[in-house]
Amino acid sequence: MKEEVPLHIETWNKCLDIIRDNVAPEVYETIFQPISAVSLDDKQLTLELPSLWYKEILEEQYVSLLRTSIRKLLGNGAKLRYKVLMERGKSPEKSSSMLIPSTSRKAVKNPLMMPPMDVISMERKDIPNPQVVPGIKKQRIASNLSETLTFDNYVIGDCNRLACAAGIAISKAPGQTAFNPLFIYSDVGLGKTHLVNAIGIQTKINFPDKIVLYVSADTFYQQYLEAVKSDNLNDFFWFYQAVDMLIIDDIQFISGSKTKTQEAFFLIFNHLHQHKKQIIMTSDKSPVDISGFEPRLLNRFKWGLATDLQVPDLETRTAIITKKLENNGIEFSKEVIDYLALRITANTRELEGAMIAILAQASLNHRDINLDLAREMVDKYVKSTAKEISIEYIQKIVCDYFGVSVDAINAKTRKREIVQIRQISMFFAKKYTQLPLSVIGAYCGNKDHATVLHACRTISNLNDTDKSMKQYIADIDKKMKIGNI
Repeated sequence: MKEEVPLHIETWNKCLDIIRDNVAPEVYETIFQPISAVSLDDKQLTLELPSLWYKEILEEQYVSLLRTSIRKLLGNGAKLRYKVLMERGKSPEKSSSMLIPSTSRKAVKNPLMMPPMDVISMERKDIPNPQVVPGIKKQRIASNLSETLTFDNYVIGDCNRLACAAGIAISKAPGQTAFNPLFIYSDVGLGKTHLVNAIGIQTKINFPDKIVLYVSADTFYQQYLEAVKSDNLNDFFWFYQAVDMLIIDDIQFISGSKTKTQEAFFLIFNHLHQHKKQIIMTSDKSPVDISGFEPRLLNRFKWGLATDLQVPDLETRTAIITKKLENNGIEFSKEVIDYLALRITANTRELEGAMIAILAQASLNHRDINLDLAREMVDKYVKSTAKEISIEYIQKIVCDYFGVSVDAINAKTRKREIVQIRQISMFFAKKYTQLPLSVIGAYCGNKDHATVLHACRTISNLNDTDKSMKQYIADIDKKMKIGNI
């Protein structure tokens, strides 16, 4: 018998069908697909939004379309309300939200709701580089993009999906989307530079005549100093104001005492934004947490979309390793790939370092690429993760031991053998990690802390009284310690 779809979900799905026909595909995928309906009470549809940014974009750009769609389905008197997730965690207790009614204002005109305009080709004059003395040499602006950092070899997962979707949308209509500026932030080694290069390269493919410039904030600072010393500030500003897409990497570098550099960037930012040129920035902190910038400049960082890149999960890490190996025509066994993905959790840069170390050792010393070599290299070059044991790692060891998939223990099932394997995973997660019971439960089938506590007590008691369980625990414990050497 077919399961009946709740009315609020059915209504929202029909709304999405209408919306899909009225917005560009990239807008639909980036803005509307992550939204879900949570309730429908007396013609009031409540939508759950991933963040406050979604609410602001909907109200500024698409609220008229939303209201029209809802009224078409629910009739006059239909109302719209948002449930905005303010903080997201692995467990429900770690998340919070707030309910916000929709405003009555009209949406502003959005260029992505109309057919894209034809690109007018213009012959551009050579533009002086601020590092080149005027009158001696003139040259076209080089993009400074790395040709290897493309979308084709960038692995998309839950950790970077929003940023990637926004980047793809920008490459199709630079300066014309709601994502201007695009502010991408994360810890080191999580792919910021790769992503912004990919956006720039794809933009150049889509619009060959557009000037795309990638520059580090450090280079921008040095160019500004050189322009001041050589009394060449006019050319410096003209150079930057001429680009169609400006990508500034590590913008935090010009924070602090570099007030004159910030002033220069402020003027360039304003000019580009007013002329609908695209601005993309990366940073190690979000606009909310970053310090040392003038308030007026910091405020502009928040005008478009600020999105983070998170640490990739196990599935994404495995895909990253596989992709890099394929691109270089190299083969690792599944055992080695799984080991690296399980053990190196900090960032993608460490994954690359471990692979290079393994290949170098195998080539120079004529050794086979196997699990022993992988363990040796991880221990030697990735010491920060060599002693870590993650829940993902624990689940993999436990499930491999019993010959079941990790998906099986995370599924909703009451089969005795699966329940017991899940309990053993919880037991080892409590033993080897410092995570709260609620977080362990969220990883292991979305269970609450009381279920985890019961599981740990059950396995502990069986370990004391049941001979088979004692052997299971001893074997798995040994595998866990060998894998973590």
